[in-house]
Amino acid sequence: MKQKVVIRVTSNGKKNVRSKAMQIVVGVQGVESVAIEGEENSQIVLVGDNIDSVNLTSLLRKKIGFAELASVSPISGSGSEEPKQSDSGIQAMVWQTYQPGVSYYYTYEVPDNHHDSCIIM
Repeated sequence: MKQKVVIRVTSNGKKNVRSKAMQIVVGVQGVESVAIEGEENSQIVLVGDNIDSVNLTSLLRKKIGFAELASVSPISGSGSEEPKQSDSGIQAMVWQTYQPGVSYYYTYEVPDNHHDSCIIM
């Protein structure tokens, strides 16, 4: 699910806080775009897929200082995951992927070699 996350970052007189915050945000998995907006360029707006906003905010607090999660909102996407039907009415097929590592077991019968009498004697 695509979502838009707004995080408020305060520099408190330190230099390059915004650029350091941008580097941290871009490195997070799922982030597609990042922008700096708001008054005094204190808000980082990021758009992505399945972003863990609480984890990202706590990471920014550890690395930078003050970071506040302002809003999280879903983005309505125009692309749907369901296969669409074409004009002729034929639906696209989805093939399942091969799972490597599936073990195959071979069975065979062992003949019974146990005799009551001893062969050596």
